[in-house]
Amino acid sequence: MAVYDYRCTSCGNVFEVSHGMTEHPDVTCPTCGNPANKVFSANGIKFEGSGFYNTDQRGGGSSTAATSASSSHSCGCDNCPHKE
Repeated sequence: MAVYDYRCTSCGNVFEVSHGMTEHPDVTCPTCGNPANKVFSANGIKFEGSGFYNTDQRGGGSSTAATSASSSHSCGCDNCPHKE
């Protein structure tokens, strides 16, 4: 069961109704008894941090390490994986 917000078309009262996601019930206002419409709003998902893919990768070497060892790169940066 999911909880949805509904707004009365007559008095503007906003209230919650629980029903299944696939159900589309005819909802009436508990205050005045007139029909109510579902209120759509943004969801509460928030992604934070440096990236959620960093923890999803398995350990071990990367596929770029094998190709970079066979080709020559001239990088000037310290701790560069392309240095020979």
